[in-house]
Amino acid sequence: MKTFVIVNRPDEQSENLAQYLKEELSKKLEWNEDKPELCFTIGGDGTFIYAVQKYCDQLSDVSFIGIHSGTLGFFTDYLNTEIDDLITDVFNKEGTIVESQLLEVTIDQNEKVYALNEMRVENSSRTQILDIYINDEKLETYRGTGICVCTQLGSTAYNRSVQGAIIQEGLPVIQIAEIAGIHHREFQSLGSPIVLKEDSIVRLVSDNYDGALLCTDSNSRKLDGKAEVVCQLSKRSVRMMRYRRVSYLERLKSLF
Repeated sequence: MKTFVIVNRPDEQSENLAQYLKEELSKKLEWNEDKPELCFTIGGDGTFIYAVQKYCDQLSDVSFIGIHSGTLGFFTDYLNTEIDDLITDVFNKEGTIVESQLLEVTIDQNEKVYALNEMRVENSSRTQILDIYINDEKLETYRGTGICVCTQLGSTAYNRSVQGAIIQEGLPVIQIAEIAGIHHREFQSLGSPIVLKEDSIVRLVSDNYDGALLCTDSNSRKLDGKAEVVCQLSKRSVRMMRYRRVSYLERLKSLF
């Protein structure tokens, strides 16, 4: 018997849906919060990302299915009004697993954190100076608010807000986009997003990260005193269970 868990937004509608879904799925599946094989998320994309982070150490064993009851549902396949359709599909269909690599972020060659969408180095208190290296070759010295490095999945998230390119699903790439770069006759950087192949390693080096934050998806932490941040596609992948086909363009159109 397969094991499952439900992660939901803490609002009344999502709580009620979670209770109903748990009761129905328990007729054929076993509830297990510690080692689930299926993780159902009820909410929006933020809830989905939270669930991935929660089970980040078990990603090879758990698959995620999203139900949309939040504000944005790019990662979700079912609306809150389609909960019975989902239950029927889970009981009667095999489903298809679609995998997407996480972004691995290493801080000072020591600590590792992971992101589904993106990593950002941001400094709102002063101009952040960053030396940007790609595969140990220096690209530029950047001056501005910060840098966003995203996955293919994350190309439609924060990256899109800073005018980064949207990357079609299935392309294992990472993208670098500037966050409010400084451009005048004294200082110039690339000034455009750059898409890199899957084995690329991006290294951000600064002599002074005072006031800077390292953001991975919805998590953030101070970077004071840190000297190097390295980003690359991880060997860890999120497994999304698809019981129905929702085209990438349909997902994209849900954003606007």
